[in-house]
Amino acid sequence: MSTRRGNALQRKETRAAWMFLTPALVALTLVAFWPLARTLYFSFTNATLDDPSVYDFIGWQNFVDIAMDGQWWRAVANTVVFTIISVSLETLLGLGIALLLNQALPGRGALRAAILIPWSIPVVVSAKIWEWMLHDQFGILNNLLIGLGFIDHGIAWTATPSLVMGVIIFVDVWITTPFMVLLILAGLQVIPEEVREAALVDGVPWWKRFWSITLPLLRPAIGVAVLFRALDAMRMFDLAYILAGNGERTQTISIYARNQLISFQETGLGSAASTWVFFVIALVAILIIGTMRLDRAAGK
Repeated sequence: MSTRRGNALQRKETRAAWMFLTPALVALTLVAFWPLARTLYFSFTNATLDDPSVYDFIGWQNFVDIAMDGQWWRAVANTVVFTIISVSLETLLGLGIALLLNQALPGRGALRAAILIPWSIPVVVSAKIWEWMLHDQFGILNNLLIGLGFIDHGIAWTATPSLVMGVIIFVDVWITTPFMVLLILAGLQVIPEEVREAALVDGVPWWKRFWSITLPLLRPAIGVAVLFRALDAMRMFDLAYILAGNGERTQTISIYARNQLISFQETGLGSAASTWVFFVIALVAILIIGTMRLDRAAGK
């Protein structure tokens, strides 16, 4: 009898769980899976925005055309360079700032709140703010550098091909370093204080405490932070598009896909490019997660 009651209770809980999950699953299907399925569907056609209802199936031709396009590979290279440099800088700065904010400093709460301000501002707003600050005639940065005697005339930071990628990386680091600080600081908070106190009592130098105790225990938090930031950086669109437009030196894979779909009005080709973007980001996610699992299996 008790077994029957237990099974009935389990079935009741299962039905209740599905009842609560169903609205979320329906919403997820409508906003994620259905658009992705439609994009994949159109990627095998020659549809255009002029008349999306008229098209023919052309198989893998769109994917082949993109793979043979030099601009696509230039966009991939730009995206990879941007991701590696920006995420590396954000991780190092985020780790340093998180270690500082984890100390017993006066006004630590206010500092923690202030550090989140750049991340709380919408990317479009931040990009326009920096666009004006970097203006060659009216920008405060050029005026400051001229006043200090470092330059004798204004520099068009976002219009100079050799500087624009560096500017985009700099602004991205300014915007998203607080995100890394937040996640790494959360990881620092869960490290047992007794472990560090024991090492301190034993006279272990600070650098060895950091390298042998803090960093290994912090590695899962850093791994999650790097995963989220790398995926976000790989699909970056708004910052580069606002600061540099369609320039070849800063065109990312998301901008490339947008150009095919909107500028050239090639629905099929743009859908194939978007599908390529999806698979590239998925590949990056698999590589990062696989690396994290290998580290965990090795006991690092």
